[in-house]
Amino acid sequence: MDFETKYSKLGNSLQSSLIRELLKYASVPNAISFGGGVPDPETFPRKELSQIASEIIEKEYAYVLQYSTTEGDPELANQIIAMLERIYGISNLSENNIMFTTGSQEALELAGKIFLDEESIAIVEDPFYLGAASAFKMRFPKFVTIPLEDDGMNVDVLEKELKSLDEKGLIKKVKFIYVIPNFHNPAGVTLSYEKRKRIIELAERYDLPIIEDDPYGLLRFEGEPLDPIFKMAGPERVILLNTFSKILAPGLRIGVVIGSEQVVRKFVLAKQGTDLCSSALTQRLAARYFERYDILQQITPTIKLYKSKKDTMMQAFEEYFGDIKGIKWVKPEGGLFTWVTLPEGFDTMEMFEIAKQKLVFYIPGQPFTPDNKVSPSMRMSFCLPPHEKIVEGVKRLRDTILEYGKTKGLI
Repeated sequence: MDFETKYSKLGNSLQSSLIRELLKYASVPNAISFGGGVPDPETFPRKELSQIASEIIEKEYAYVLQYSTTEGDPELANQIIAMLERIYGISNLSENNIMFTTGSQEALELAGKIFLDEESIAIVEDPFYLGAASAFKMRFPKFVTIPLEDDGMNVDVLEKELKSLDEKGLIKKVKFIYVIPNFHNPAGVTLSYEKRKRIIELAERYDLPIIEDDPYGLLRFEGEPLDPIFKMAGPERVILLNTFSKILAPGLRIGVVIGSEQVVRKFVLAKQGTDLCSSALTQRLAARYFERYDILQQITPTIKLYKSKKDTMMQAFEEYFGDIKGIKWVKPEGGLFTWVTLPEGFDTMEMFEIAKQKLVFYIPGQPFTPDNKVSPSMRMSFCLPPHEKIVEGVKRLRDTILEYGKTKGLI
């Protein structure tokens, strides 16, 4: 059977994740990987979760081992409502404003399914989070990319692009503005308060939804917390996506969509055709965990650990990159990533071949560009390697950069 003749347009367009392919090399002995954005397993509350899991399987088996509703566990929804009010001062939400997904990736896929088609335009950041790019590209939309600055999306460019689309009669085809406001993946930057206000003003001017993707917001280890866009503009303008993967454990595969009752209902209908429902077991496990433990206290050691690793990486950059002319890097205030940009002419995808030989791994910037263009940047995660490997990995990366730069006549 020649299945190639039977695939759909989408089926034929599917490609292996470049990040997944690159990270295969990270399992090589003596390798040091700054590639994956995976939390440190030592931060997982495994003892607490183990005890709760045993209890709920024994005592709540009729619920946790059964199919769930598409919307998800109402007890977990109530925990989220309480957390949003306590942490951010977001009030007046009900269970109808919340739906749980199988990880945040499903929420992105459903957003693409609900809003995008081949005639659609999505406003996205450049660099563009790869998970969102993968989900949205399945609907074959057009992307308008807005460059990131040290304090987030360049809103002057955003305003210019929206004005141009409006003048061309295309503004109705724009379906949403997608933004990661806190500790951006891959760029590590945080959207300033003033820019949050301006994005809301532009969204209101052109009557556009905002999709606020905030998986890292609670992992702040420096600076003052900023109000979520969702709090500033409300559920009638903003759809908030979040996940427990970075603050609890990614293996639970719990994401959450928070928005107006109307839009959440649309997500529910789309999810019914995708996987019917997410795991009742992991949702109730999370609900009971949040009942018993203060999440802000629980993640304090995690934040301390990530800050110390970030500091180690920044110090290593100063020591080993400081004399490389034209190199720059982001100093994140939280999250898991920094974004290193090499001098003009560098291609970090091509340079990866040298990095492989030196057993140091990063994610080249090219996969994060909506048009797959050559990039001098790379994403580096500091959350998983121990301190001594962070330092050794940066040393190896310096050797990689110098070797590539000399080969290309750039240094």
